[in-house]
Amino acid sequence: MRFGKRDLSALIVALSAPPPIGEYAATVSVSWLEERNREIEKLDQRAVDAKALLAQTGISFDVDTIYTEMAWSDDEIGERASYADIAVLGPGLKLDTELRAPIDGCLFKSARPVFIVPKRGTPTLSPKTIVLAWDSRVEAARAAREAVDMMKHAEVHVTLVDPQASSAGNGEEPGADVAAYLARHGIAVTVDRLASGGRPVAEVLNQHAVDVSADLLVMGGYSHSRLRERLFGGVTKAMLESSIVPVLMTH
Repeated sequence: MRFGKRDLSALIVALSAPPPIGEYAATVSVSWLEERNREIEKLDQRAVDAKALLAQTGISFDVDTIYTEMAWSDDEIGERASYADIAVLGPGLKLDTELRAPIDGCLFKSARPVFIVPKRGTPTLSPKTIVLAWDSRVEAARAAREAVDMMKHAEVHVTLVDPQASSAGNGEEPGADVAAYLARHGIAVTVDRLASGGRPVAEVLNQHAVDVSADLLVMGGYSHSRLRERLFGGVTKAMLESSIVPVLMTH
């Protein structure tokens, strides 16, 4: 088998309606099957439209589709993302609770960075100004490593919110650890230590990204469990819902 070079691999996903259950299942099953067939036809048409659009760009590409159940959509999407350098997710996925599966799948199943595009904003993979959200945790460290090549050509703000100096956490000089790491890669950084003043961390990060005219915010995702994030909230959940600039996120 021979495989050609591809600059972009597009995956179009449709989540199927759950099958009917209960005493009325037998009477509505035909309607349900017809609905599934219509959804598959729409999915196929979207693939045709995507191919026509991408053909105008001059880049090499392939387009594939998945028609899947919600229960295992994260596994299927994450598996596909495993064979890409980066997964790019559009703004429609952030606000729809059911469509969080692509984000979770890419973060937890693929070990690849996820590039999340906000509803308003201009995404670029060649940012001039980057905010690196830093808390000295392993997720943030992975995010920094994934963004090293981008940061070599950008103004970088290592940003800590309410950092505490401690040998077990951020060190005696919060931010100095990652600044030294980035310096070894030839990256000059500014360390910004911000006080939240009681505001949510995500709000502080968003505002700082605006203040420094950042093109990209780099951060680790889900330093707490997904269940805890969903029940009690967290920085990851808040950023997925309210990011102002594009976010590069890893777990």
